[in-house]
Amino acid sequence: MSSRKPYPSDVSDEEWALVAPYLTLLPEDAGQREHPLREVFNGLRYLVRYGVAWRAMPNDLPPWHAVYDQAQRWLRVGCFEMLAQDLRAMLRLAQGRTEEPSAAVLDSRTLRSTPESGSRAAWDGHKRVRGSKLHLAVDTLGHLLALQVTPANADDRSAVSTLAEAVQDATGESVDLAYVDQGYTGERPAQAAADHGITLEVVKLPEAKRGFVLLPRRWVVERSFGWFARFRRLARDYERLPETLAGLHLVAFTILLLRRAAELAASA
Repeated sequence: MSSRKPYPSDVSDEEWALVAPYLTLLPEDAGQREHPLREVFNGLRYLVRYGVAWRAMPNDLPPWHAVYDQAQRWLRVGCFEMLAQDLRAMLRLAQGRTEEPSAAVLDSRTLRSTPESGSRAAWDGHKRVRGSKLHLAVDTLGHLLALQVTPANADDRSAVSTLAEAVQDATGESVDLAYVDQGYTGERPAQAAADHGITLEVVKLPEAKRGFVLLPRRWVVERSFGWFARFRRLARDYERLPETLAGLHLVAFTILLLRRAAELAASA
């Protein structure tokens, strides 16, 4: 255990017991390990939660380059994807659901560009924002199934095939229905989803809409996007690589799911 003063973003003992097996790529006493793995994970959590630059990592955490290098290793081998899948299954079973979902919800959001995002940034004419677009698929509880990063000018319809394939890969092809908004209407996205065994159901706005309307099923993915607001690093696109932007969203989701899973384990 570290002797430094803890940060609110630090992983708890209960959470670390759940996550450590997924993040331990080498033995804890490996000769090339210079910093405790738990402290490296705490550094990554600090960066995602508070939005600091890599080089602004606090001095009582491992050096920024050690955290960055280890984070890239975790992302490359899919540690957070595996963790998110297992935590999702655990939380679904705890709520009396099947381990894998039969329905998903798809949507996207656009993140404003920064100088770091460089040439990937594009103009989203609908949102009137220059940046990158995050395409997200969640189950009906709002838990992550798949995500993809594209330039902001990419049509939502064009991401359906990739998302549908990733959803089926993550769930063992258990999903047969996906709820979407009116931006996904048309034969092309419907066929792209059908090619992977998924039927798209477009949830339309009421014709007499006045003010905010809570759309059936569709509100779940909007809530998931709202969860990202807790993580300042995700407020804009600060990453040079799209893989890093997608990966930090995965890290944020696992942080949320870990807290719930640890609370569940403690109350069992």
